[in-house]
This record gives sequence, structure tokens and C-alpha cells, in this order.
Amino acid sequence: MSQTLSASTLLAIPMAPMVGAILAGVFGTKFGGNWIGRRLSHSLTIFGVLLAFILSAVTLKSVALDGARFNETLYTWMVVGGLKMEIGFLIDGLSAMMMCVVTFVSLMVHIYTVGYMEEDDGYNRFFAYISLFTFSMLMLVMSNNMLQLFFGWEAVGLVSYLLIGFWFNKPTAIFANMKAFLVNRVGDFGFILGIGLIAAFAGTLNYGEVFAKAAELAELSFPGTDWMLVTVICICLFVGAMGKSAQFPLHVWLPDSMEGPTPISALIHAATMVTAGIFMVTRMSPLFELSETALNTVLVIGAITALFMGFLGIIQNDIKRVVAYSTLSQLGYMTVALGASAYSVAVFHLMTHAFFKALLFLAAGSVIMGVHHNQDIRWMGGLRKYMPVTWITSLLGSLALIGTPLFAGFYSKDSIIEAVHESHLPGAGFASFAVLAGVFITAFYSFRLYFLVFHGKERFDQNPDAHHGHGHHDEHHEPHESPWVVTAPLVLLAIPSVVIGFMTIEPMLFGEFFKGSIVINAEHHPALEEMAKAFHGPLQMAWHAFTTLPFWLALAGVASAYYMYMINPALPAAIQRRIRPIYTLLENKYYLDWFNENVLARGARAMGTGLWKGGDEYLIDGTLVNGSWKVVGWVSGAVRRAQSGYLYHYALAMILGVFVLMTYFVWLK
Repeated sequence: MSQTLSASTLLAIPMAPMVGAILAGVFGTKFGGNWIGRRLSHSLTIFGVLLAFILSAVTLKSVALDGARFNETLYTWMVVGGLKMEIGFLIDGLSAMMMCVVTFVSLMVHIYTVGYMEEDDGYNRFFAYISLFTFSMLMLVMSNNMLQLFFGWEAVGLVSYLLIGFWFNKPTAIFANMKAFLVNRVGDFGFILGIGLIAAFAGTLNYGEVFAKAAELAELSFPGTDWMLVTVICICLFVGAMGKSAQFPLHVWLPDSMEGPTPISALIHAATMVTAGIFMVTRMSPLFELSETALNTVLVIGAITALFMGFLGIIQNDIKRVVAYSTLSQLGYMTVALGASAYSVAVFHLMTHAFFKALLFLAAGSVIMGVHHNQDIRWMGGLRKYMPVTWITSLLGSLALIGTPLFAGFYSKDSIIEAVHESHLPGAGFASFAVLAGVFITAFYSFRLYFLVFHGKERFDQNPDAHHGHGHHDEHHEPHESPWVVTAPLVLLAIPSVVIGFMTIEPMLFGEFFKGSIVINAEHHPALEEMAKAFHGPLQMAWHAFTTLPFWLALAGVASAYYMYMINPALPAAIQRRIRPIYTLLENKYYLDWFNENVLARGARAMGTGLWKGGDEYLIDGTLVNGSWKVVGWVSGAVRRAQSGYLYHYALAMILGVFVLMTYFVWLK
């Protein structure tokens, strides 16, 4: 083990944002008497995250260049039987890369928030929450055991609940954060079952010790069935990932979580919380590699999410919801890569996607500020000349998202398509179709958004929902570029959105970067080996792309969007009328929300009412509790009548008794 990674430095990485969160959250709010003002609150939290980012970058350099590794327990919380509950860090290529992505995107969001939340009363509370979120996410990615992983997992869920419902006076925000919390509970139930099975059969929660026993676990079957135990464990763990990483059908919380302020949309839905599931499955690759069934499940669920969530992005008119459905679709792509055993490709796409999706969300927020908090893209248009920085960064982000050659998204997205193509799993055919069709759909909705917002006629003065009479007069209709605290993070995120894929594809996919972090059974899952044979450098890959189907599908998507929204704007409405039933299906989000609310929620409520009325009131209270005293009362009443106190009653009873006994014995003879 290299001596360059010290435990105290690693401990400082999650603790720096934690200290910032405590100071801003306690002393910057009513709770602690508002001791520190806005400026000090944001300075402390930004400094904490900046420090975490610098230390993460230094750690990444040691890991990537010097081969440094760290895997130690820092604190033993308790020992139950032979099961140790510990806090410890595992630092390798995977966690070092995640730490840098989390802290960098979080730093950009912190800086951006200074401008975006300027007029909000909960300013200091917001900074406390996003810093606490960063701490939770770092604890999750740095953990070396399942207990700490689960702590981080639940902590990001809790803080996201607080952030989505940040405007707690807004009924839609309260509904959205409750929905996110409940859907994640469903996933987390599967997740804790998986962890419980590992603890029960491996006798440890430490990653290294569990993976060392993987071969033994592979030979066991689930008690009482002929299922492989590893398959059950992996599918339970993946159910957790489905909740956190918003995979079908547990994806329903993510679009609604747009009710929170825009900076958290970028933080939760770009780089951090929603990628926790992708990170976890990658970390558990030694277990997933032992089960073809689990991998195929992952592949098919990812393919369904990638394709069908993309369709929903096409019909959205809220600028943030288009980007949210785009996130769902891209998470589907990452999940497909996991199913094809191309874990490094999934994590590579996670990284590139973090930069350009955070950029697109923050650019959407900048647009919302520029057009005075209107979010409907139908009432924008022509913003290019008013908001040049937002325009150019949005264009770069969109080009990265659709997989334009040389941009970051191209390298990761094309690698996923290639990996699925090389996979031999039963679901690979459907997945291959889904990721290819997704290329056209992604290009179409991304550039529909781009053209409607930045090009064409200026429509912001025609908005029927615009609020007049706030003293803005004519300036209300005049968009403006956002201040530098908002545009600087856009520029800083645009740079990696363009270059990071070109710089890192070779070490991350075909080099030694993830050595020891990711385990692949190359004999059964040769996708990455096949890809390595065809790879001749990032430049040659980009040049070759011009002859491949994904490039032409993306180009067709952009051209279709341009024709339908710039040249012939009457066409979308005509198509909508023609395919009314399909449009209605998409508008109702495949009726999943309706099903959840009317079937699952009402069913659960009916069952609860049935248990309360039938079980509690009738059976327990009515029969057991009240019934028992009624029986006692009736018996005692009957017995009391027999105890009259008259001597001749007792004499009669004795004579009758003797008579009955004599009759009985005579009858027996």
C-alpha cells in the first residue's frame, strides 16, 4: 500500500463540507439565532467544498499516477456476534474518480447558488443542505463496507427529501418530496434485504471480505428454493439501484423532483444522487459477474428506461422537465452498460454525463432567471442575442449529450452502444435496438429544446401566464444575461463537457485505471475485450464515427427538430392530432402515476382501513378485548343466579345431582 494516502487527509474530504453545513445550518438560521449572515454562510460552505475538491484532486492524482491505494477501517462502531460494524475508506480508481466528480459539480452548484438563490429567504438553509448532501455522497462513495454505504445511501435520500421540498409552502413541492421519499423506500427495502443476505451468508459487511467469499456464495442456493443465492442478492441490490438511479418502474419520482430549486436539480440529477445506484452496482461487480440472470435483468430494465423515458422528453414543455427526462434516459444507458458487464463504460458515461448534464440544468436555471422565472419553452425563443454565454454553453452541453464526435458524451455513449452490440446476453438484441433508437430521440428532444429557447421568433412577450404589474413595466419582457456567479460555473462545466472524454477514454476503458476496482469474467462476458481490439485511440474513434449509424441517427434527430420547429412549426401540431392516442399515453406518462395513486396507494389504503376496521376494531377490540369481558360477565351472571342463598334450592340441587349420578351409573351397567 502506498504511503501517499493518509487517513487524516481522506477524513478531511467528507468532513470539510460537513463542518460548513453545520456552521451555516445552525448559526446561519433561526435555529442558532442567525449569528452569521449570508456572505459568511456561503463563504464557509463554498470553502468547505473547495477544500474537499482540492484534496480529492490530489488523491486522484496519487491513485492514477502513483498507483496509490487505501483500504482501512478508521473506527469500529460495534461488534455483534462475529459481525463488525465499522467506518472505513476504500480509495481506488473508482472512488477517487467519483470523489472528484461529486466535489467539482457540487462546487459549481455552490457558486451558482449565490446568484440563483439571491432573493430567497432560506438562503443559508439551502447552503447547509447542499453541503450536507455533498458530505453524504462522499461517505457513500468512499466507504469500504456495506454499513457505511447504506448510511450514505439513506443520508442522500433524506437530504434530497429536504431539498426537493425546500419551498415547503408550495403544495406541489411537498407532494414531490413525499413521492421521492416513498418510491426510494421501495427501492431501499430491496437494498437492505440484499445487504442482509450478504451479512447472513458471508458473515461480514466489508467489501474485500465479501468478494473473497464470492465463489463460496455462488455455490449456495436460496433456502427453500433452487434459485442461486447470488442471483437473489444481486437482484435485491439492483432494486435499491432502481430506486436511487430512477430505473423503470421506480423512476416516477425524478421528473416531479423538479419542484425543488434549479441548483439541486443539477446536483441531485446530474452527478450525484441518481448515479449512486450505478456506482454501487459497479462496486459490486464481483458478485454481479456470477449471475447471468441478474445481469440480464439489469440490461433489460436499463434498455426500457433508456428508450421509453426518451419518448417522454419529446412532449415536455417545461425546460427543466425536458432535461429531467433526458437524465432518466441517460441513466438507462448507464444501466444497460452495467448489464453488458461493461462496468467501466457505465462509470465513464456517469462521469461525462455529470459534467454536461449539470451544465444543461444550470443553463436551464440561467434561462429561467433571464426570462423572469418562466419555465415554458413555448414562450421563449430568440434568447441567443440576449444571453450569449448561456447560449454557447447550452449548445456545447447539447452537443455533448447527443454524442457529437470529439465531445465527451460521444466517447461514452458510443462505447455503450458498442458494448451492448458485443454482449451475448438474451436481452442484448432488445437493448441494442433501444440504445440506437435512443440516439435519434435524444438528439431530437435536445435540439427541440435548444431551437425553441435560443432561436426563432421571440415569444417571451406572448406568455399568457406572465405576471404583470410588479413594477417591471417593459423590462419584464426583456431577457437579460445572468450575473457572473451564474455564468462562471457554466463556462467551467462546459470545458470538461467538451474535452474530458477525449482525455480519459484510454486509461479508463482500456488502461489500468480501474484495475482492482472492477472485476469482469472475460470468458463469459467478452464485450470490453472485443472493444479493446477495435480501439486505436480517441482521434481515430471520432474520425471513424462519421461512418457509423449512431452519428447519422443523431444528425437526423437534429435535422428533424430544426425542420419541425424552425422551418415548418405547424407540423408538430398536425402530427399530434394524427397520433392522438399515443400522445395521450405519453402525456399521462404511460399512466404509471395513475396506477401508483389509484391502484397501489388506494389498495394500500384499503388494506390499511381493512386491517384497522376488521382486524383492530372488530377482531382485537370487538372480539378479543370486549368479547372476553362480555363472556366473563355472562358466565358470572349465570353463576350468580345459581347462588340464591335459599337452603331448599341447594337441597333440590343436591337431590337432582344424586338422581343424575344414579341414572348415569345404572345406564353404564
